[in-house]
Amino acid sequence: MLFSTFVKSAVLAGTVMLSAQAFAIEPFYSTKEGAIQGYDPVAYFTENKAVKGSKDFTAKWQGTNWHFSSKANLDAFNANPEKYAPQYGGYCAYGVAHGYAPGIDPQAFAVRDGKLYLNYNKDIGNRWNKNVAGYIADANQNWPKIKVSADGKK
Repeated sequence: MLFSTFVKSAVLAGTVMLSAQAFAIEPFYSTKEGAIQGYDPVAYFTENKAVKGSKDFTAKWQGTNWHFSSKANLDAFNANPEKYAPQYGGYCAYGVAHGYAPGIDPQAFAVRDGKLYLNYNKDIGNRWNKNVAGYIADANQNWPKIKVSADGKK
């Protein structure tokens, strides 16, 4: 009886863990404000700062809305969204380097080698900046294990 209860508990725990893992970070890129909490992904590259986008300039990509501060930025994104989209599904690069996918503060960012990296907050961004190459290598290795697409496939 005790063994049977243990097995049932273990199976239930495993099922809950798998379910939580499968849906923990869905849908990636998306918040109720849109991707990057409504910030313009192109502005990180062109203005080197976080600029709030406008619903007047919106694109739909990867199942969510992306907002831009100008028509020129919207057009640039539409021409090549992969160039401007943040790495690791828009999740905290430092967190992904450590094996999990926390949210971000759009003000905590870095553009390195033509790629946008977001972080949980500016303090975490400062930590990430101390070993960028190492954290990118770790995050690149971890991201395929963490990533869950909007349709639930790994």
